[in-house]
Amino acid sequence: MRVIDVDGKQLGVMHIRRALKIAQDKGLDLVEVAPTANPPVCRILDYGRYRYEQEKLAKEAKKKQKGGDVKTIRLRPAIGAHDIETKIRNAIEFLEDGDKVKFVVIFRSREFGRPQVAEQLLRKIATALEEHGVIEKQPGMDGRQMVMVIAPAKKPAAKPKPAPPSEGGSTHVEEQNEDEQNRRQTVQAHSDGQTDAQESREQPPVPE
Repeated sequence: MRVIDVDGKQLGVMHIRRALKIAQDKGLDLVEVAPTANPPVCRILDYGRYRYEQEKLAKEAKKKQKGGDVKTIRLRPAIGAHDIETKIRNAIEFLEDGDKVKFVVIFRSREFGRPQVAEQLLRKIATALEEHGVIEKQPGMDGRQMVMVIAPAKKPAAKPKPAPPSEGGSTHVEEQNEDEQNRRQTVQAHSDGQTDAQESREQPPVPE
């Protein structure tokens, strides 16, 4: 098998027993990373750390396949205008990064009896985010809180560039220009002919 050291250095092709001994002397593991290669490729490394990194990469790939993470923004029904603007700016950043945003309005004591205030607040936020996201989950009660989910808006497809005029179109225009020029020359020649004939009639005959 072909062996790669922990620092990425190629140790060459060797018997598995020798590779195991090298790994044991370094207090590391011998892990097969390319079993289908010829010869198979093994690497000397810390298997625990290697497994952790592989699981981390798998989780990141899974998140990308699902279209991003879900970010939560918590609000109160009596939130101030300045705080709302701050929450909206944060939501825009999340949506631009491809993440969904979950807005949670938390009720306390008497606020629970006025859910319409929380719904108006969430509708206002949704309107402010129209250019960046779409409502995936309409505002609705979830226990003692109201929840709304905004998903990133799909970017419009790029408009195709107008195709350059074809050669046939250019030829057609050129032919029209040429026909117009020939017509003008014909009219001019006809006019010159009439002028010559008129001049010849006006001139007196020359005596012999």
